[in-house]
Amino acid sequence: MTDDPQTLVSTEWLGAHLSDPDLRIIDASWYLPQMERDARAEYDLCHIPGARFVDIDDLSDERSELPHMAPPVEKFTSRMRSLGIGDGHQVVVYDGAGLFSAARVWWLFRLMGNNDAAVLDGGFPKWRAENRPVEDTPPVSRERNMTAQRRAHLVKDAAQIAAVVERGGAQIADARAPERFRGEAPEPRPGLRKGHIPGARNVPFATLLNPDGTMKNESGLRAAFEGAGIELTKPIVTSCGSGVTAAVLSLALERLGHRDHALYDGSWAEWGMREDLDIETGDT
Repeated sequence: MTDDPQTLVSTEWLGAHLSDPDLRIIDASWYLPQMERDARAEYDLCHIPGARFVDIDDLSDERSELPHMAPPVEKFTSRMRSLGIGDGHQVVVYDGAGLFSAARVWWLFRLMGNNDAAVLDGGFPKWRAENRPVEDTPPVSRERNMTAQRRAHLVKDAAQIAAVVERGGAQIADARAPERFRGEAPEPRPGLRKGHIPGARNVPFATLLNPDGTMKNESGLRAAFEGAGIELTKPIVTSCGSGVTAAVLSLALERLGHRDHALYDGSWAEWGMREDLDIETGDT
């Protein structure tokens, strides 16, 4: 894997840069209720030295009834400033699952106009497996100014997705597990219909990862998308259950050099709830 401070870096890279004065590390661990894990408690117990904890449910738009929707620019910059993260910093985001929720925070940085953020490949499990240093105390944070400008083209809403369904213009890549995509398994959130957005293709985020939780190489990523019927020369919208693992697909697309992609922020949490929006079941 080639280290790229704008997309993905290895544990070796982070280990070599751990003492850099302008490096900022974020623990963005987040879990679904059925995972029965407490992300903040795990951070308090043990984390990569210097890491700040970010809760994606807090780093969200509290005006929305949908889970962890992207926050307004002002809220994002305020939260980052309070953590001592600002202009000129290289950010590395990791999570406790390997490569799961960290990509969501990486995508938020992208959405807010900041490209100097990367995901730690393999996350905390790989870091620990290599017996790298950890600590149990949070770093002292000094506020630092952060400027941001929302890149609206990187995010889509339900109306825009409905237009894609009706008129085309983009492909929809759904990162959920095949059973949920086909409508064979219940959704983890109550009140949602089963199935997928009409015309969507299923690219389970796990198909982009190696057994150790690291991201596949270019040929592996390309095979996962193309095997699902996604043409990598055309625009793509990523989706999932609530906009978290869709960002893993977005990260993979960036790794492939694909620049014409956006994320459906409401994802199935919104589409599956809206009775006025059509759904499909089975394989597309």
